[in-house]
Amino acid sequence: MSSNRPNGFSAAKAVVLSLGVCVSVGLTAEAPAQAASPTTAVVRVAAVATQKKPTRKQRNERVAKPLVKKRWAHSYKKQFPCLVKLWNRESNWNHKAHNPWSGAYGIPQALPGKKMRSAGKDWKTNPATQIKWGLKYIKGRYKTPCGAWSHMHRTGWY
Repeated sequence: MSSNRPNGFSAAKAVVLSLGVCVSVGLTAEAPAQAASPTTAVVRVAAVATQKKPTRKQRNERVAKPLVKKRWAHSYKKQFPCLVKLWNRESNWNHKAHNPWSGAYGIPQALPGKKMRSAGKDWKTNPATQIKWGLKYIKGRYKTPCGAWSHMHRTGWY
């Protein structure tokens, strides 16, 4: 490292800056004793760089989990896997999924898709709105996600 660092820059901060990454490593000019070593800073930068962004499916499942837990608290551990299987088959959790033959749309494959307007005007673009609508539909028609999944197995639709 060059000794031409501005005042208040430690070696660790210089390493982070030289990597072209803007990551806070808790370094301040007032508390040099708490400063991380250059090696620690590089490890932190590497850890941030290797974190993978969750897939659309993972993000949408994360939205659904607490909603299923709230609606079917007594049997959440049984119901959530049924919902995952059901919506994997329907749309693979894609909020933009569209069936050109039937017109079904979204994560729950509502038919017609505009039925989801009752859950929010952002029904075309918001996975949370579609999930809320889909869970209400399942509860009203099949009682539980496992009930909907069982119907899907028997008939090929839900």
